[in-house]
Amino acid sequence: QAPLVESGGELVQAGDSLRLSCAASRRTFASDTMAWFRQAPGKEREFVAGIKWSSGTTDHADSVKGRFAISRDSAKNTVYLQMNSLKPEDTAVYYCAAKWGSSIKRTASEYKYWGQGTQVTVSS
Repeated sequence: QAPLVESGGELVQAGDSLRLSCAASRRTFASDTMAWFRQAPGKEREFVAGIKWSSGTTDHADSVKGRFAISRDSAKNTVYLQMNSLKPEDTAVYYCAAKWGSSIKRTASEYKYWGQGTQVTVSS
C-alpha cells in the first residue's frame, strides 16, 4: 500500500474552490505531522500547510492564509486541503507529506513520506 495517496486535483477557474484529500496508510498514519506542499513548473517545492495529527494544530503559508485550510479526519486516516478563492498562481502539483516529530516544518527535506502528487490548474 502506498504510504500517501492524494486526490482531488483538477482544472478550475479563478475564484473557484477545490478540496484535496490525502489518504494515509497505517504506517504513515502513525507519524506525527502531515503537510501539503506544491511545486509549479520551474520552481522549488514550497510549503502550503501543515497539521499535527494529535492536537490538530495547523500552520499555513502566508500566500494561502485566509484562503486555504488544512484539516484531518483521524477516523478516516485522511488529511484535507480546502482551497477557496483560487488564483492562477496556485497552479501546481500538490503533494502530501508526512514526518515524525510533532513540530510542523516548512522544509520539504524534513518529511519522510510523500504521495505521488495531484495536479491543480487554475485558469484566469
